[in-house]
Amino acid sequence: MLVFIDESGIHKQVDHSTFALAYIEFENYPDIEQRVLAIEKKLKISTFHWSETVWAVKEKFMDEVLNLNFRVKIAVIENPVNPAKELEKVLLQAIVEKDIKGIFIDGKKPKWYERKIKHILRDKNISVRKLKTVRDSQSAGIRIADMAAGLSRSYFDKPKPELEKYYRRLVKKAPITRGQIAW
Repeated sequence: MLVFIDESGIHKQVDHSTFALAYIEFENYPDIEQRVLAIEKKLKISTFHWSETVWAVKEKFMDEVLNLNFRVKIAVIENPVNPAKELEKVLLQAIVEKDIKGIFIDGKKPKWYERKIKHILRDKNISVRKLKTVRDSQSAGIRIADMAAGLSRSYFDKPKPELEKYYRRLVKKAPITRGQIAW
């Protein structure tokens, strides 16, 4: 099992901070990665990133990606006073599988973020060598996690009819509960 971790809104002082933990369970991950690359090529974008993509492209990307077979875990924490402490709580409850072959996090994260994840992995007797930081351009799994985090944060910040359709499709892959973790 490969785990891809991304979050959205951790830098914000208001609204919500969403930690998205995408546990990717594909029979053939390289095949899924190729499918994501094909979707991006079809949309004429180099790589998908929620905050840097216009709405029309987000819609087309979500239409395609939400049809792929993956499972995602998402936690929504409102206005955390201490994001590092909240991240620790979320990850302690999220990382329960024993058959983890690799954990990938977005390489743009601050050092405390990586250190906190390593600390949690050690506490759970999971080798920290399994943790790798990657740029979103290097990993389709990170881009899927980015989409899930961006969509869920946007939905909780300002629920709009155009978000609800995609949010409901995401919920089918992972029930999301406000203020707590839901898997």
